[in-house]
Amino acid sequence: MGTGGKTFNAHAIFPTWHHKQVRPMADDSDLRRDIGELLSRWGGLQLAVKNQWGGHDSLEKSHELAHHLFHLFSQSNAVITVEEIESFLHESLLLSFNTEIEDGSIEEVAEQLMILHEEHYLRGSH
Repeated sequence: MGTGGKTFNAHAIFPTWHHKQVRPMADDSDLRRDIGELLSRWGGLQLAVKNQWGGHDSLEKSHELAHHLFHLFSQSNAVITVEEIESFLHESLLLSFNTEIEDGSIEEVAEQLMILHEEHYLRGSH
């Protein structure tokens, strides 16, 4: 995932993930926490925060990104696709941090977010 930390190859485990669609779920504080932890391990985002590419409130902007992702998963009435999450991450980094990340980590993070969402959705439906 970006620079620094370990990478998780979601393609090896879930090769058809781009074709999956996941329904929204009810409020789940575990999902909120897991999204925050995932973003805190994303090297590209953390580099933008550390270097304040989004200004003096870069850390707050990263927290807002986590909140918006949680909101997308928990409040939307529409089906969310991994491509939509990728687009959201690209747009958020560009607008909030004036940053374009082209190392493949956005796609990895989007897939990991979808995995988290599906795990929490399945856990909540039992």
